[in-house]
Amino acid sequence: MSESKSMILGCAGKSLTEDEIRFYRDERPWGFILFARNIGEAGQIRDLVAAMRDSVGRPDAPIFIDQEGGRVQRLRPPLAPNYPAGGALGALWRDDREAGRRAAWLMARLHAFDLSRLGITADCLPVLDVPVEGASDVIGARAYGKEPNAVIELGRASAEGLMSGGVLPVMKHIPGHGRAFADTHFALPTVDTPLEELSWHDFAPFKALRELPMAMTAHVVYSAIDPDNPATTSAKVVNQVIRGEIGFDGLLMSDDTSMKALSGDFPTKAASILAAGCDLVLHCNGVFKEMSGIASRTTVLSGKSLQRAERALTYIKDRDVADETAIRAEFATYFEAVA
Repeated sequence: MSESKSMILGCAGKSLTEDEIRFYRDERPWGFILFARNIGEAGQIRDLVAAMRDSVGRPDAPIFIDQEGGRVQRLRPPLAPNYPAGGALGALWRDDREAGRRAAWLMARLHAFDLSRLGITADCLPVLDVPVEGASDVIGARAYGKEPNAVIELGRASAEGLMSGGVLPVMKHIPGHGRAFADTHFALPTVDTPLEELSWHDFAPFKALRELPMAMTAHVVYSAIDPDNPATTSAKVVNQVIRGEIGFDGLLMSDDTSMKALSGDFPTKAASILAAGCDLVLHCNGVFKEMSGIASRTTVLSGKSLQRAERALTYIKDRDVADETAIRAEFATYFEAVA
């Protein structure tokens, strides 16, 4: 892997500007992320993805997207069907566990087909948050359920479905976003739950799936661990909980730094995220001035972070030979509207 900096960046539109190409060439982000504003028709997406990789001179530069199903789904018809949200998989699982697990795997395998044909190689899925009553709807139906076992089983099936199609899964939002009573796009939530309860309820899915290659942090303060900093910028949460109790040793990326939950200017955010122990800083909205601030404080990937990044890339390959038509037909037996 040629020298890359510890950041994942977005872009402003459906094609790169000359300024963006020059900036990416000089600053060398490790990867890129796409949002709805970047999505047109299939050929345009493939061209954009190729231009991103060309700008950093790395044909293996990972391209991320949030393709969960439900309301968080960047690819829409005709590029991909409107898939059900995680909560619908959870409802199926509660009626028939085997059917729920199979449907979760099938849907993730279909995501892999949809993404791979466009050159997109990483999906920010599975959502391993376990919501509680009254929590913000920022997670809501995106979650597989309100019981850790459902989240563990369906999260594992989803991750395996992606990996079987050569797409890198990113579990989120570690160590758990399910108790947040504020939407982190607009405010910073504080969770005052005792550590013992967090451990058996919120952390459990991440512990069970800790061998997955990549995770995204939660912009949430856990007062029982660190009352002063959200997980994304908390060395205590990263070292004692994520790396310690949970035992996750994969590649750790922040949630989006352009969300309002994090305070400070963008150079400060980037420096704080890396100082806390995250491997990568994520910035999504493509605003050039903000990206410049992030780039000013990120560093070249090295040491354990580089090792984790190299290991994560090994999950991006053709893992099996599967019949897409047959998988779509089988998935339709669980969710008839998705053909």
